[in-house]
Amino acid sequence: MSHPKIGVVGIPGKWSTELLADELAALTGYRLVIDLAAIRADLADGSLWFNDINLCQLDGLVVKKVNETYSPDMLDRLALLGMAEKQGVRIFSPTAGILALVNRLSCTMALQAANIPMPPTAIATGVEEAFHSVMAFNKAILKPHYSSKARGMTVVDLADGEEKVKASLVAFHHDNPTMYIQQMLDLPGQDLGLAFLGGQYLGTYARVSQGSAWNTTIHSGGKYAAYTPSDDIIAIAQKAQSIFGLDFTTVDVAETANGPVVFEVSAFGGFRGAKEGIGINAAADYARYVVNQIS
Repeated sequence: MSHPKIGVVGIPGKWSTELLADELAALTGYRLVIDLAAIRADLADGSLWFNDINLCQLDGLVVKKVNETYSPDMLDRLALLGMAEKQGVRIFSPTAGILALVNRLSCTMALQAANIPMPPTAIATGVEEAFHSVMAFNKAILKPHYSSKARGMTVVDLADGEEKVKASLVAFHHDNPTMYIQQMLDLPGQDLGLAFLGGQYLGTYARVSQGSAWNTTIHSGGKYAAYTPSDDIIAIAQKAQSIFGLDFTTVDVAETANGPVVFEVSAFGGFRGAKEGIGINAAADYARYVVNQIS
């Protein structure tokens, strides 16, 4: 297959989506960015349309993003992509792997089942049950099931008083009936992103906190930096990502006094951290990988 037609599922105009589309076009001569907010599926004949293009007739689809924000709507959009997958279109990464990761709880449970070290975590469906967990953790982070870059997360600390903690739990419970509660760990002002392509380790960058923000995300002002992790950290991250069978991903890891812990495996992986932190053009590497897999 000399000139495969490979589309990029993402957010038109966004840097990572457009960069990946450019890299694929440079290799194949074909460029298509697909916005899942504007597709049409015909279940009778199994076609999946974006404008006048039947995505089921492409050679491959690379999923960079399925929605502007994380939400349950992502599940429906991935199910539609599954129509093309069932008809033989190669999806990077497979929809089953992505589905297991876009929900924070399902990701955590899969990692826990594989004995991947993680921060102590509790799940509660009521405010009183959640407060019991916070009492055990002393200081905790309330995390939405669908979010990225720490959006929607709330820190609760018993040192602020039980009344304030309960008020925060009530507010969080309003939008999150099943509450994800994770002990807040004492971290060294940074966490790590370990990038993997086809299951192979590419490199590691650090997200370094700036100022008073409790998290290290770039959304909150963190900065990327190069980092060389220990072999143990690489081995833990490699095992974590292998559970989901993704083609490209990053694994978020933090170093603690009791050893490294994994926060999550990314459903889509990030290009900017690899580029700005360690000088790797992961989009170009990914494009070459995809073309080689299809060809």
